[in-house]
Amino acid sequence: MEQLAEENPIPQHVAIIMDGNGRWAERKGLNRIEGHRAGTENIRRIIRAFAQHRVKYLTLFAFSTENWNRPKYEVQGLFVILAEVIDHEVKNLHQEGVRLLHLGDMEGLPKRLQKKVKWAIDLTKNNTGLVLNLAFNYGGRADIVNAVKQIIKAGIPADQIDEATVARHLYTNGLPDPDLVIRTGDEMRLSNFLIWQAAYSEYYFTQTLWPDFDEKDVAKALAAYSQRERRFGGLGHNERRGKGS
Repeated sequence: MEQLAEENPIPQHVAIIMDGNGRWAERKGLNRIEGHRAGTENIRRIIRAFAQHRVKYLTLFAFSTENWNRPKYEVQGLFVILAEVIDHEVKNLHQEGVRLLHLGDMEGLPKRLQKKVKWAIDLTKNNTGLVLNLAFNYGGRADIVNAVKQIIKAGIPADQIDEATVARHLYTNGLPDPDLVIRTGDEMRLSNFLIWQAAYSEYYFTQTLWPDFDEKDVAKALAAYSQRERRFGGLGHNERRGKGS
């Protein structure tokens, strides 16, 4: 694997919108489910790549709240594939020290799949390696609405609500915000993904379809990130020295 120079900054948390499975399948004359299966099989390779680059948190956008609008056969196929991944891959990930978390509405998933996800989370809860967040049945707006409902239910007075209060009630409570958001598949939009948490993230878009996204693409994305200057609304280095606009 191509390695970055030791001095290059590495993002603590990378989030990925895994786009392009359907188009990958269509270009190969396959049905869309086969594209999703190929994309799912690519996940373990990418987890290992980011772990080797010392990334501590990896969030994968696997199924959005809007994906329920897709054909029923495709939705059901995605559920079957996720169940297969849990059955075949979680024990291997557990042995590699990966901790698995779920982001999204668990209650919206089939009961059998809920049990498998909860089992995987419990199995890996004490692991200290890379934290893998699987965003399944997740939507950024739904995340914020759910947080507001929890805040109201808790009876927190309006004058005591700040950004930290909202953050504590999001699905990502306890996790750092993503430093880098990657989207594959030649699209340039967030698609309702971590819209609160990614407010100050760096973005990286690539034409590569998700099933073809490999270790070299990981290195390219991290190299691009290392060239960015994160400002969080402040001035850049050159601007502070009077050289910028």
